Amino acid sequence: QILYLKPPWTLANLLKCYKKHWMAVFGYVVPRSLLSTIECLYKHLCTGKPADSSTVRMLLQESKKLFHAFSSRSDYNGVLPQAYAEVNKLYQTLTEVRGALNLSEDIMVLSENAVCEKMEAMTPNLQNSEEKKLHPSFHVAQENRHQEIWSVLEGVWNTINLYSIEIFQKLDPSTVNVTAKSSFEEAFLGLQKLLAAVNDIHEGISR
Repeated sequence: QILYLKPPWTLANLLKCYKKHWMAVFGYVVPRSLLSTIECLYKHLCTGKPADSSTVRMLLQESKKLFHAFSSRSDYNGVLPQAYAEVNKLYQTLTEVRGALNLSEDIMVLSENAVCEKMEAMTPNLQNSEEKKLHPSFHVAQENRHQEIWSVLEGVWNTINLYSIEIFQKLDPSTVNVTAKSSFEEAFLGLQKLLAAVNDIHEGISR
């Protein structure tokens, strides 16, 4: 009924509403200290300032923190876990790119002689790999594929088991005496993502 800016919102408008109504509304839903996260996001996303990779990494972490906090209230019809998954995917991609760039810089630092030595050392391996391509083993490839599939399924099971323990501990601490490392919010968001992953696996098996 009383709103600083009415919808439809832009990102800037939304963050302004957060700041305006923080003490009266949002501070009662999530920790009030997260106001600094809102201000940080507004400063870097809505003022037109250029951002380097370190700043983007920090903004993605702040966004994940905000999603975690609001997940304790609701999953917002599945929108929140989906948004969290997308932000997390961006974060992981950025981390991989930064790692690749750092690796390329390290390689550039090597002297010419060291590079030559590495190439000479790698030549037999390259020849071996070419021979393998010329003489592929169907059974070996198939066995590796089976191991990959088993690894994925085992990972899904272990994650479900971990989060299930966490949830049951929250509901009744006397039922399970295992120390879980993840928070309740992480367990909730993780289970939402696992639902989608299990559905994908089921569809793949069906096909």
